[in-house]
Amino acid sequence: MLQLILILLGVAAIAAVLGFGRISGVALSAAKILIIIALIVFVLLVLGLISLA
Repeated sequence: MLQLILILLGVAAIAAVLGFGRISGVALSAAKILIIIALIVFVLLVLGLISLA
């Protein structure tokens, strides 16, 4: 998931430099959503509410 977040942030940065505002916005929004999901899963793992084993 972190790899996908980094890819989306890279796409957003490159699109912004090249002047593609909408593509940059969509990639950045998707990255923000994935960051929120990753943080929620991390907090649940820390609190012991879910387990990966």
